[in-house]
Amino acid sequence: MSLALIDPSDPPERQRDKLLEIVRALMARVERTTDDGGAAYAQFQRAAMLEDQVRERTADLQRTLELLNLSNERLAEATRAAEEARQNLANAIETVQEGFALFDADDVLVLCNSRFGMHMLDIQEHLKPGLSFGGYIDRVSRSRYLALPEAETPEDWAVRRKRRHYDRHSIFNVRLIWDRWLQVSEHRTADGGTVILQTDVTDLIRIERLERGKMLDDQARVIRATLDHINQGVCIFDAEGRLVGWNQRLGSLLAIPMNRFRLGVSFGYLLERFAHEISFGEGMDAAHLEAWVQARHERAPLSFELRRHDELILDVFAQEMSDRGFVMSFTDVTAERAAIEALSRANETLEARVMERTLELEDALGHAERANASRSRFVAAASHDLLQPLSAAKLFIATIGDEAVAPESREALTKAQKALDSVEGILGALLDISKLESGRAAVSIQPVRLDRLMAQLSDEFAPIAAARGLRLTVLPSSAVVASDPTYLRRILQNLIGNAIRYTAKGRVLVGARMTAGMVRLEVWDTGPGIAEADQEAIFKEFHRLDAPASPAEGMGLGLAIVERACGLLGHPLGLRSEIGRGTCFMLQVPRAESAPAPSVPDASAVRAQAKVAVQDKIAFLVENDDDLRQAMGLLLEKWGVSVLDAPSGEEALALIEEIGILPDFFLVDQQLGAGMTGVEFIRTMRDRHGPVPACIVTAARRPEVAALCAETGIRLIQKPIDARVLEEFLRAL
Repeated sequence: MSLALIDPSDPPERQRDKLLEIVRALMARVERTTDDGGAAYAQFQRAAMLEDQVRERTADLQRTLELLNLSNERLAEATRAAEEARQNLANAIETVQEGFALFDADDVLVLCNSRFGMHMLDIQEHLKPGLSFGGYIDRVSRSRYLALPEAETPEDWAVRRKRRHYDRHSIFNVRLIWDRWLQVSEHRTADGGTVILQTDVTDLIRIERLERGKMLDDQARVIRATLDHINQGVCIFDAEGRLVGWNQRLGSLLAIPMNRFRLGVSFGYLLERFAHEISFGEGMDAAHLEAWVQARHERAPLSFELRRHDELILDVFAQEMSDRGFVMSFTDVTAERAAIEALSRANETLEARVMERTLELEDALGHAERANASRSRFVAAASHDLLQPLSAAKLFIATIGDEAVAPESREALTKAQKALDSVEGILGALLDISKLESGRAAVSIQPVRLDRLMAQLSDEFAPIAAARGLRLTVLPSSAVVASDPTYLRRILQNLIGNAIRYTAKGRVLVGARMTAGMVRLEVWDTGPGIAEADQEAIFKEFHRLDAPASPAEGMGLGLAIVERACGLLGHPLGLRSEIGRGTCFMLQVPRAESAPAPSVPDASAVRAQAKVAVQDKIAFLVENDDDLRQAMGLLLEKWGVSVLDAPSGEEALALIEEIGILPDFFLVDQQLGAGMTGVEFIRTMRDRHGPVPACIVTAARRPEVAALCAETGIRLIQKPIDARVLEEFLRAL
């Protein structure tokens, strides 16, 4: 009954007080009772029992209070530890050099350090715990320190930034005013929260710009050197008709001081300044030329004649570029026009002065032949001079490993390599034309397996076709033909490259058809087709149809080389085309008996074998071009080769005698200046020290050089030097 009087929800002290009050009441009642039947004693006994229960309950309550006090002490200790840990975390975050912020799973700011948002002073006071992520982004988008991209509003920027927030991990750069950059790194935590790091990368981006600018300057110098070696005057104007480039030959042809040319000068200003010094040929005047320059529609190529003081005749060709700019070339045709005029005068009095005019004609013909020979010598000399720095540039780029280049700079290196490859292709085409025209080209007819040739062409052009959105199909063939493998490959390369270049969409198909004793190689495309009136002209040098191909993709020499090479090899060349449907080039090649060919090792295996073969060996470079010698040395040292070098054969012999060490192999230029040639140096070395491994590296494409090396048993590598060819030579060691 007494337990029913106690409310279990009361505090222990209250329960104890109630029990004591009950006991006192019961004791008073016992004392007042005079029941003779023993009721008083019973009441006393119950009171005693209740007192025991109260004492026991009081002890339980005391123990409960002790446990409660212990729990409170532990809770307080845990609270202090948590607060201390939180303070330690805040101190640790504050020492981080980057801006740091933590948002919870509900995108609410938990904490951040003082560096977070330091680049935007107008939002720092709002960066406090409880700020939502959306509110943070909205304030950043309206910050006066944020440099928004052109034509983008703060709202657009905020939407784009919040979209990035859905990525689990994201890293991006944010541009600030005063040309400063901030890298933002955002990552999700395991509980769904978000960690944001902010790093100032302004210095890195400025250094990257500087390096990229240096690389572009180097590329511009290569292009400038190429232009200055061309025998034509060239000037380039942008879409607004402003001068952006020219070469020295232009100034000499027009007899104009180079200081009168300057970047940004308008075409109209130049035309007005030089109007009193020049006159136009038939069908052209200053107004017509100015109208062509100012035209807003697509401009057709323009060709006309220009005279300067009646003493110089220039053939001018102007063509629009893909960016609406245009390029003009000036060719000196004074000698040709003089010869034509001389022939005209000779015809007028042919009957009376036939002998005299015949002699004059012979003199003019001799002059033309000498001019043609001079041009061939110029092409060879200019190509040699250009191949030296071109080889050095390619080797310098080859020495740069992927691990040493930032991903942003790797693209610029790739573009520089492609630009050098384009220059090499143009020089190769000019040399091929020169050799084919002069009759100095030597061919070696032998069995050629089409399966291997087709596979190589497919591997070479498949990425190019894919980049233009075309489907390239090269059908396999087991036939063996009789031809020169080098020229046959060059013919097919030019035909396939031409098909890809002039095909906007669709496919290019390459295959072989078997006929009686012959194999007909065909290259089909789905391009615009070639009109019948143009089918003869396309095989002329520097002739290019109006197709969507930029001038950088070729100079119109490919088909000229194809026609001359087919004539040299005796392979009939045919053409079938339909406007709007496509074109097919075909050539007939005689069949040959099958002959086994050596297997081609895997490229990676060749590279690995080459590096193992030359590990810890000593190479001696004999090269009179300092840049090329340095580039070859850097590449060899990268492969683990120790390098000695000298600019001439005489100095190389003296150095070897002085140090008393015989290198393991020699790389020698053929043309070493006024002293001994490369072959003479190697002969001298072999006379003194026996058959040392050696290789001639030369830009000379003359057959006699190749024959001399073959006769002496010396390996020959042509410039510009391909690093892979050099690797193959080292592997052969």
